[in-house]
Amino acid sequence: MPLYENQHIKIYNSLSGEKEGFVPITAGHVGMYVCGPTVYSNVHLGNVRTFMSFDMIFRYFKHLGYKVRYVRNITDAGHLENDDDVGEDKITKKARLEAIEPMEIVQRYTVDFHNVLNTFNFLPPSIEPTATGHIIEQIELIETIIDNGFAYVVNGSVYFDVHKYNESNTYGILSKRKLEDLIHNTRTLDGQSDKKNPQDFALWKKAEPAHIMRWPSPWSDGFPGWHLECTVMSTKYLGERFDIHGGGMDLKFPHHECEIAQNQAAKGQDPVKYWMHANMLELNGSRMSKSTGNYINPAELLSGDNDIMSKGYSPMVVRFFMMQASYKSVLDLTDAGLKAAEKGFHRLMDAINLIDKLTTSSSSSFDVSSWQQKCYDAMNDDFNTPILIAHLFDAAKFINQIKGGNATVTSDDLELLKNTLNTFTFDILGLTTATKDSSSSDKLTAAVEILIKLRKEARLNKDFALSDKIRDELAEVGIQLNDSREGTTFTVGS
Repeated sequence: MPLYENQHIKIYNSLSGEKEGFVPITAGHVGMYVCGPTVYSNVHLGNVRTFMSFDMIFRYFKHLGYKVRYVRNITDAGHLENDDDVGEDKITKKARLEAIEPMEIVQRYTVDFHNVLNTFNFLPPSIEPTATGHIIEQIELIETIIDNGFAYVVNGSVYFDVHKYNESNTYGILSKRKLEDLIHNTRTLDGQSDKKNPQDFALWKKAEPAHIMRWPSPWSDGFPGWHLECTVMSTKYLGERFDIHGGGMDLKFPHHECEIAQNQAAKGQDPVKYWMHANMLELNGSRMSKSTGNYINPAELLSGDNDIMSKGYSPMVVRFFMMQASYKSVLDLTDAGLKAAEKGFHRLMDAINLIDKLTTSSSSSFDVSSWQQKCYDAMNDDFNTPILIAHLFDAAKFINQIKGGNATVTSDDLELLKNTLNTFTFDILGLTTATKDSSSSDKLTAAVEILIKLRKEARLNKDFALSDKIRDELAEVGIQLNDSREGTTFTVGS
């Protein structure tokens, strides 16, 4: 019997604003779509956090035994500057600045995107469609929306008629915005004179003579609207009604709002049962922004080649740091927070590495079965990874108590503890063990052993300041000393 028969998930649905019991449309199957990157620059660390949240969710569904189809697209055309209907296509602009073909830009940054996600141990999605690979389907959907009376053609461009749509539907149902408020707050922008109303959005844009990326359509040589692309790709691969649509909080309006409107206009329904939104990543308490200098990219964070962090952090420490917050919470990336996560990560890995060295007993002083269900309960409660990690540390504490002779465990409970700890740490949270450089490990071991000996001598001489200094400075470079009654050992971070 699959685990999902006994483990019942609740998901916070952005549409209803409440946690709802997860019941898939088709029993035993999960269809999930997540808005992927626009590949015109290196992937943003905030995007990494969003995709990491849905990677964790994907992993948990798979662990429970669901057959999951996870679709995450690549936007390689149609996304204009400022997420609006005016300005230049982001990819075309980058290609013009670098004097290369737009598809060279797409290739370069798609490869970068995959490389970065591989570094953080992401699972690949089931399908990764591109916007340019679905132009025909997008044209067909536009024709349906026009035929249903919710779009109009002006000078070769096609716009969605928001006011007409709002007569029989609710534009703003997801973001909880009212059309009258949007009308009041709308500025008049250059290039929008073709629209009946400023709130209308493009389904198809006629390409200007200098616009490189263009395709023939019944209305003009042009390109599709950004919002339309996700509507087409999600429903093509997941059906007219699917389980989960995810993305960053910044996409709720207008992107996801427009997706709902397009589907309602074409098919008469919102195709999504549960809308999920991952929250933002801040840097030192402020919005991450290149223009203000409050910005760090994944490579800089890992290498330490930046003026913001005191050192580089391993991919698994960064992943562990991000998993310590709920996907719905704003997360503040700080040096202190990463250092704390690094210590916690190594403490958890040390405990896992100890399991096979433990001695069993005829009785257990820790209810492993109850602890295991607490881990499931945390994940079942809207994928609450911070609570899960707290339970994993409870297990780490128990393991250290067994090692110190202050707790006992039966062989059966120890096996259950080991399997559960490995499952939630590696399979669900997506962490990997710390690695060592084998070519230099012997020299490293010898050097650290010398420092451990000097530290022991300092403690015997009651020079605790020197003892602490050796321990703390080793920790600063990722070498953790572990004191026990048997002596001092060390572990090296990844």
